[in-house]
Amino acid sequence: MVKIAPSILSANFLRLGDEIRAAEAAGADLLHIDIMDGHFVPNMTIGPFIVEAIRTVTSLPLDVHLMIEEPDKYTGDFIKAGANCLTIHYEACKHLHRTVQQIREYGINVGVSLNPATPVWSLEHVLQDIDVALLMSVNPGFGGQKFIPQATEKIRTLRRLISEKGLSTSIEVDGGINLNNTAEVISAGADILVMGSAFFNSKDYGKVIEHFREIAGNG
Repeated sequence: MVKIAPSILSANFLRLGDEIRAAEAAGADLLHIDIMDGHFVPNMTIGPFIVEAIRTVTSLPLDVHLMIEEPDKYTGDFIKAGANCLTIHYEACKHLHRTVQQIREYGINVGVSLNPATPVWSLEHVLQDIDVALLMSVNPGFGGQKFIPQATEKIRTLRRLISEKGLSTSIEVDGGINLNNTAEVISAGADILVMGSAFFNSKDYGKVIEHFREIAGNG
């Protein structure tokens, strides 16, 4: 089943609790939470205290995406705050395998993300150690950007690599996802779609998810 993960980066932060409860009631599969430090990406968002607060208002899995420098220093904080899956960036890790194993020791899912210009083969030697491979389909840092078309072929390439290795690693795609390109992305091999402004800027979250399920074929 293909999953939808609303990204709270596009939610109304003055009503964040209500927004999260509405997304859960509408049928979201998980919540995507972007953590930005103003260094690795040109924007700043939230820290572990907000993740901890979010954990108290929802039972949905929290998909925490660290877009930060030196993620090793902070992984424990976000895991203790309630992350169910913690995703780090290939580009931010000096010793990627070590960081992956450190997260794995906490007993949660672990993901690795690639920026648009980073080739898929960069993940080849850690695919067997991770649960999720997250492909950025925009340059990270801001919501509301347009999907980069080359990302579709990148998804296909990663799907082939995972299949050739006989792995069950999920492919997550983040950036510019909407109901107009959902079919293309799923057809290329995506398992989890992060949807930000196309979800939270809609008038009816339930209808967005209903249409998503129809397109994905699991409605």
